[in-house]
Amino acid sequence: MLVVEGLANKSLVETTSDAIVKLIVDNEYPVGQKLPNEYELSQLLGVSRNTVREAIRALVSRNVVEIRRGAGTFVSQKMGIADDPLGLTFIKDKEKVFLDLIQVRFLLEPAIASWAAQNATAGEIETLGQLCDEVEQQLLAGENPVKKDIEFHTQIAKCSKNTVVPNLIPIINAAITVFTNIEENKVVSKTIEHHREIFEAIKTRRPHDAQDAMLLHLSYNRNKLRKSMHLKETSFLK
Repeated sequence: MLVVEGLANKSLVETTSDAIVKLIVDNEYPVGQKLPNEYELSQLLGVSRNTVREAIRALVSRNVVEIRRGAGTFVSQKMGIADDPLGLTFIKDKEKVFLDLIQVRFLLEPAIASWAAQNATAGEIETLGQLCDEVEQQLLAGENPVKKDIEFHTQIAKCSKNTVVPNLIPIINAAITVFTNIEENKVVSKTIEHHREIFEAIKTRRPHDAQDAMLLHLSYNRNKLRKSMHLKETSFLK
């Protein structure tokens, strides 16, 4: 039976959930790795199959694992990161949310881009280039680029080699999603230009240029939103 430290005053389901997380961490299960089945976990952890079932349900709600019907239980791509870690869903003024998140992004993303230019592997840079191309293709085709745009920024974070940065991605993703909703998915040629400049700076190992390109990208997004907000206010006054 796996032993998990510091489990006093926890229920059996909670201790079992923690033991499954420990199993994932200790065995370095990657995203998409299939977990032992319900019977195997019950034998390994020394608990009933019903307890394992409830523990798995709890981990699904925490985005640690996901259940694929007919296939089993797998490590979730979200790796335990909440869908809305800052509770932004409950803030009505989405434009204010975006401006505030942009401030946070100004603190984080230029440095992340700089680290990426210094630390990215050739394989990671190749993946980043593919994502840059895919975002560009979707923008030019008038398609919604949100998913690929998020993947692009996520890949930059992975390239940084900072172990904490990937867990900050939900903040960045939230800002991107809010911005896209406000702009009604309009094609923005500047986005293509900025993404390309960021990618090229990372590819050619120019950390200062990568940082500057990201600053330019964020400044453009912020200024565009402010202009949009001003136009709405003017229209309302008329």
